[in-house]
Amino acid sequence: MHPNLTGWQKSILRANLVSQTGIVVTGALVRVTASGLGCPTWPECVAGSITPTSTQTQSWHKYVEFGNRLLTGAISLVAVATLITVFVINRNRVTAGLSKRSGLTKLALAVVAGIFAQAILGGITVLTGLNPLTVAAHFLVSMGLIAISVLLVIRAQEPETTSDSLPLAKPVRYLVQAIAALALLIITLGTLVTGTGPHAGDTAKVTRLKLDAVTITHVHATAVQLFFGLVIGLIVAILANTTPQPFLKRTLIVLAVSLGQGLIGYIQYFTGLPWALVALHVLGACLLWISTLYLLALTLRPTVKVATSTDVE
Repeated sequence: MHPNLTGWQKSILRANLVSQTGIVVTGALVRVTASGLGCPTWPECVAGSITPTSTQTQSWHKYVEFGNRLLTGAISLVAVATLITVFVINRNRVTAGLSKRSGLTKLALAVVAGIFAQAILGGITVLTGLNPLTVAAHFLVSMGLIAISVLLVIRAQEPETTSDSLPLAKPVRYLVQAIAALALLIITLGTLVTGTGPHAGDTAKVTRLKLDAVTITHVHATAVQLFFGLVIGLIVAILANTTPQPFLKRTLIVLAVSLGQGLIGYIQYFTGLPWALVALHVLGACLLWISTLYLLALTLRPTVKVATSTDVE
């Protein structure tokens, strides 16, 4: 048996995941409120000042953008706390006579490095006048950081053995992997839809992608419909095979989140893309990605534990 994680250790690992998700949502709020160039330069907010000034022509937009920049410092502190937590977890493992999980340290370091990369990419995004391709890259890197954070939570709580486990049928494993790949494609297509939409991030004229907005939206929606089909097919495959209950539970969570996300997507499309729904849709994308990653993690081992008491929550 490996030493159980304490409450504070679990809390910090989960706080890291929450913070990586939260910064995506606040970044979306910056965009949909047209505050992306509230601080028109980087790393300063305005030439000669790291903070907003009264002489700036931007009104409240500068505070929205500057507030989002400040959050980078907050999530950096959480990331450092996560790195320290991983160090403590590995030290406790050694004390218990177990080997270190070097993968945890690499993942925690990747989060720290990713935050610095995001800060630089955010600066490039501002300096390029909110070019939709850099905005999309900024978002996709965040999806990568969320993936790393999910893996950190899962790997830190994995049992040492696979006792009381059942083998996972290959059709189930392949379906989940296809669903995860499609989820990433849907998210990527979503950034292209965003790049053609009205929420460019600033009140001034901002370059948009030279794609037909209706066409790319329909492509995005078609991918979502295929996603629903695969998830339903996965449920059928699970019921047709001897698959542990936690796996079905995770699949139903993915289905519920995707249905909610799809509903929000259609409502925002037919109501003219109100900014509040767009921000909510971004949150939904993060939750869909997270729930899919938790499901995918169950396929990364040859067996799935039957008992639910030690499953990752």
